[in-house]
Order: sequence, then structure tokens, then C-alpha cells
Amino acid sequence: MTERELVEEYFIENRTKVLDIAAFLDRLDRAREMDAEDDFRVVAFRKALQALCIHEGPRVQTIQMILSDPNTDLLEQLDRKSAFGAYGGNSQEVR
Repeated sequence: MTERELVEEYFIENRTKVLDIAAFLDRLDRAREMDAEDDFRVVAFRKALQALCIHEGPRVQTIQMILSDPNTDLLEQLDRKSAFGAYGGNSQEVR
């Protein structure tokens, strides 16, 4: 597809996603307490947003690595029943 064809096909869909992200960030800014700035998910989210603005290499791969657990060792057993959506090292805890 050409750039114009891509814009015609996907602009509205991605415009909506950008607005959703802006709304999420606005809600964080208006939160009753500012108690999650160091939360590993917020930190990873902000790093991912910064990576969107860089025009080097494949953005999707860079962002996937920001959000992924870099460990390749297999666990002896499942350590939790749900995913967090970002990697927080050994301090992955929901507050």
C-alpha cells in the first residue's frame, strides 16, 4: 500500500487509539493521589510513548521489548495468574 492508502485505511482507527492514550494520561494527571509515578507499568508506558517519537528502527520491536520480560529462564511453576502488561523486575506488585 502507498502512504496515502494507509492513511485512508487506518487513520481513524489510530486517531481513536491516540485519543484513548491521551484520556488515560489526563486521568492520571487528575488522580486524587499521585501515587503511581514509579509504578513499573507507568514507567514502561512512558518509555514506550517516548519510543514512538524516535524514527530509528522498528518501533513495534522496541516497544515490545520495553514491555516484555527479558528473562528466558523457565519457571518451575506459574508465579501469578494474570499478566501485568509490562515487566517490573522482581518488584511486580499491584498497589
